[in-house]
Amino acid sequence: MSLLNNDDIPLGLGMALAQNMDAMRVFSSLSESSRQNVIDRSRQVNSKQEMEHLVAGLTEDKKSEGFIF
Repeated sequence: MSLLNNDDIPLGLGMALAQNMDAMRVFSSLSESSRQNVIDRSRQVNSKQEMEHLVAGLTEDKKSEGFIF
């Protein structure tokens, strides 16, 4: 399954994930409900910078949990 070809993922989120491979790995490892939460949050984003911050936050959260990239 390709996460970025999913019709439920907003284009901006997909593009931001494609530019941040660590965040894409984290996103793909999330549970379905956690992925949906990220998707829902991404729909509230109003700028490219906000989207990049949202996506970068995925890796920051996992780094604090000891996730190895």
